Amino acid sequence: MHSSVPPPPITEVIVCTTCRPPGASRDEPAAGAILFEAVQAVHLLDGDPSMRVHVRGMACLSSCGRACSVAFQAPGKHTYLFGDLVPDAETAEHVLLCAGMHAAASDGNLLRNERPARLRSGILARLPPSLEATEA
Repeated sequence: MHSSVPPPPITEVIVCTTCRPPGASRDEPAAGAILFEAVQAVHLLDGDPSMRVHVRGMACLSSCGRACSVAFQAPGKHTYLFGDLVPDAETAEHVLLCAGMHAAASDGNLLRNERPARLRSGILARLPPSLEATEA
């Protein structure tokens, strides 16, 4: 008899593609779109397929006053929303490092002192796993 353990859930990294810092020109590309492209590029170049992370962009995470913003979510795990991120390659690397931590943690908990530097502050929300997921 063979017992198979299901793989851990995939952590979704959701990057707001419409984020603009207050006062940013609408004639320039949105800072969120720039961050999304940077996260995608790092994920494609350096991403570890065993890390179980998926990156996607979404128009508006409703954290407009704290642009740029990124969320981490997975079934049965805490959901995190971060804001005030800089749209550059270093932040993209830190976002993916943090996503890997979220994917590896059984409950998705991300301890502040263990998170990459660019994600130690700027937290906007930490939501518990849904009741359905915790009761399963």
